[in-house]
Amino acid sequence: MIHFTELTTRDQLEAMQELERVIWNMAPIPLHQTMTSIKHGGLIIGAYEGQQLIGFSYGFPGYQSGQSYLCSHMLGIHPDYRSQKIGEKLKLEQQKRALEKGYSHMVWTYDPLESRNGYLNLSKLQAVTFTYLENCYGEMQDGLNAGLPSDRFEVYWPTDAERTLVDSPAPKKLAEIEWQDGLPVLCKIQSVSNEASYHVPIPKDFQKIKQQNPDLAVDWRLQSRAIFQNLMKYDYCAVELVQGEQYNHYVFIKKSHVLFGGNSL
Repeated sequence: MIHFTELTTRDQLEAMQELERVIWNMAPIPLHQTMTSIKHGGLIIGAYEGQQLIGFSYGFPGYQSGQSYLCSHMLGIHPDYRSQKIGEKLKLEQQKRALEKGYSHMVWTYDPLESRNGYLNLSKLQAVTFTYLENCYGEMQDGLNAGLPSDRFEVYWPTDAERTLVDSPAPKKLAEIEWQDGLPVLCKIQSVSNEASYHVPIPKDFQKIKQQNPDLAVDWRLQSRAIFQNLMKYDYCAVELVQGEQYNHYVFIKKSHVLFGGNSL
């Protein structure tokens, strides 16, 4: 049975470092950083099966516009334990403990072309994103990110309020998908007008595209970047990732139609 606990000791944080190496095959966060973070409002939660650490979430304090929030910087699950809803449970545990610590909301980033993360963050956790960060981390060399600009969505998720969507009709398609050599290609991109809702397709498996056709992966990054930035320029936010048979798609609606605890964004 999986259980959760805050990581506070050196031994626990060293175990987290070993797990980071297994997950990403890269140097882990230094102990001096994680130990300092948890002494000053940071929150690191471990997921355990018995005595084995199989997942973790790492967050540290942020402050902007008079509010403190938790910046949920990293979440990792051991490869043997993925697709078991552990990531979702870790985020919910993190939200609960962040509220107990007095944080108003949480923020984190993810690659907008990674469908698995989009589905978890928007459709399951019911967070939203209205911020696009172009080449957020610069050139990254790990296996998941090498060779592409590190564009990210920034996710916004209150700790104490549920999301409600007001007036969300069937979305209008902003682009289409064509198939070339078995891979999806973004095409027929439309201009943003003033529709209540928009539909933006993305691949089901972006890593497959990166491996089989790196040039197409770059094309996806740059064309989707322009679409997402344009939508956010006109005050739309992504509220859902819908899974389809051949491709997935985001649903964007006006920020004014998103309520958390009865309050608009």
